[in-house]
Formats: sequence, structure tokens, C-alpha cells
Amino acid sequence: MNKFFVAWRACAPVFALTLALIVPGEMVFAQGTDTSLPIPRFVSLRSDEVNLRFGPGQQYPIEWVLTRASMPVEITQEYETWRKIRAVDGTEGWVHQRMVAGKRTAIVIGTEPQILRRRPEAGSPAVARLEPRVIGDLKECKGDWCRLELPKVRGWLRRTEIWGVSPKENFE
Repeated sequence: MNKFFVAWRACAPVFALTLALIVPGEMVFAQGTDTSLPIPRFVSLRSDEVNLRFGPGQQYPIEWVLTRASMPVEITQEYETWRKIRAVDGTEGWVHQRMVAGKRTAIVIGTEPQILRRRPEAGSPAVARLEPRVIGDLKECKGDWCRLELPKVRGWLRRTEIWGVSPKENFE
């Protein structure tokens, strides 16, 4: 037997395992069991500068930098101390768990300002007009409405006017 074949045969199981973990264009990681929290779930960014990496570790390259503290993101996967997140625009990447907080926030979506209402009713008086991309603290969601708090103003928006809460999620 030639030396190359013997060396290849010794490495083949490791190579096969490596190939099994790679799917074209994307790496596959086992779901972490670090938390008992549901996945997917919404959280918010802790910092004005959060590096999104290609994989769960500092050895992976930074693909994006998110630059807005309190922005809502959705955790879609966990691996040890790393969380794969998705932003409102669909951007995905891995961040260290220290970069996200359990604080619930929501971001106004769409292209037109949305009316923040006093009560969770379409005919309720307007409290404020919120421009797209405004972020507020998400306090509760009931049915089609969610209550937001911003500096100096609070009120209700329709669930379809914000991103940061699951379609059927209710909480107080």
C-alpha cells in the first residue's frame, strides 16, 4: 500500500464527519440545551455595536455589525454560549449570549407612520404617530394589539404594525 492511501484511510472517518456537518452554503449545528427557553423567541440587543458572525465562535468571520441598542431580534438557534439571531430585515448571524437581553422591544414596520392609540381599539383616540423603524418597549400583547412604551408616550399598536412578537403570542 502506498503511504498516501494509508494516511487517507486513517483520516477518512474525520473527513466524512466534517462533510456530514456541512450543507451547501450553510453549517449545521446541534441545538444547544443551555436554556429551557423556547426557540424561536424574541429578545433585544444590549449594545449599539453587535458583531454578527458566520458561526458560533470568535474564530468565525464577522459578516455584519448591528448598530442599534434595544433593537428586537429573534433567536432561532443556540449553541453553547452563542445565539443565532434574525433581525427585522432578515439578516442572520451568530452573537455571544452577552449581546442580547431578555427585555422585549418592538420595531414599527411598514413605509408609513403608524398611529399609537390610547386603547386597543381601532376607534380609540390617537396618542402619537410613530415613524417606521421607531423602537419601543413591548409591555403586553392581547389578540391583535400590543402595548408599547416610549419616552414620554405609551399606547397600543396593531400586532401587524410591529415586529418583535410572534403572530399568536400573548403576554402581560
